[in-house]
Amino acid sequence: MSIIEVKVPQLSESVSEATLLTWHKKVGEAVQEGENLIDIETDKVVLELPAIKSGVLVKIIKADGAKVGSGEIIAQIDSAAVAAAPKAKADVAAAVSPSARKLAHAHDVDATGLQGSGKHGLVTKEDVLNAVQQPAATVQTQSAPAVAPAGNRTEQRVPMTRIRQRIAERLLQSQQNAAILTTFNEVNMQPVIELRNKYKDAFEKKHGVKLGFSSFFVKAAVLALQKYPVVNASVDGTDVIYHGYFDIGVAIGSERGLVVPILRDADKMSLAEIEKRIVDFGARAKDGKLSMEELTGGTFSISNGGVFGSMLSTPIINPPQSAILGIHATKDRPVAENGQVVIRPMNYLALSYDHRIIDGREAVQFLGTIKEALEFPGRVLLDL
Repeated sequence: MSIIEVKVPQLSESVSEATLLTWHKKVGEAVQEGENLIDIETDKVVLELPAIKSGVLVKIIKADGAKVGSGEIIAQIDSAAVAAAPKAKADVAAAVSPSARKLAHAHDVDATGLQGSGKHGLVTKEDVLNAVQQPAATVQTQSAPAVAPAGNRTEQRVPMTRIRQRIAERLLQSQQNAAILTTFNEVNMQPVIELRNKYKDAFEKKHGVKLGFSSFFVKAAVLALQKYPVVNASVDGTDVIYHGYFDIGVAIGSERGLVVPILRDADKMSLAEIEKRIVDFGARAKDGKLSMEELTGGTFSISNGGVFGSMLSTPIINPPQSAILGIHATKDRPVAENGQVVIRPMNYLALSYDHRIIDGREAVQFLGTIKEALEFPGRVLLDL
């Protein structure tokens, strides 16, 4: 017997513990080197734990849902063993697709107990959705949440995921520890829309990515941050730390919760580089594939509620940052120009800021700089 210990990988310094999600293998089953054994959820990302050697999973020390720390032993693999053939098809757990597994975990549904509608009985995301929508008494759950029947009125208690818990903690921390104030402005998006419509086909052909609006907002924010460095600063006790770099967090919503990956040195990135990075972030956020490094740090954040139809909001600062820009839906509205009422595609901008170090004058002027950069986008592109 040649036993290989399966250990939790080294977590970042800011992460004290993690949660084991669902084991993809059962005791006695064969594993291949590099095959994912289990997903491990931290308060920032979901990590895959691959097998370092092929063999047979002979012992699971920590079960689904266990809290674990860096380097902790959670299972054992016998690299010299050969898995026995299953006794009968009924004894083999149902295969579950990755998207179905994540959705099942979010709703505390035991996906292996569902009837799969996919090829060879694969449990799909739709199978899990159907199970979630069934009366709570018929759904098999991992934690057996309490259900209070009252005719057709049911209640279901579902524990927060670790990421959702962390989001709640950070939002409360932000509101409790910062003097948050929000100022607003509106911007005429017609110049950006016209510029985008004129060059979007050539842009996509050359760079292989669509020209969206996000890159214009990032560029405008960087320009304003360069002009007003205190908005790019952070508070540390009684000190103010002025950052000589521009790491912009881009808030991305997913089924698992809100994540804010960072565009490092955004001032040095082109529009195409920004668009490619944001598309990549969005795709990997859905699968929980963002790394801890990509979610750590940041000197300023941008939240775009407009993609969900939001018209106006007061975004909450992502600590230890001191400000966040909220973008909203662009809608045609009547506005006054040179004494005439005209229809323009308008967008409300919101800047939430820490009033401990940022004064109202600076916040208003900062937002005004963003407005001007978007209404005269040629200046941003020409660095004027």
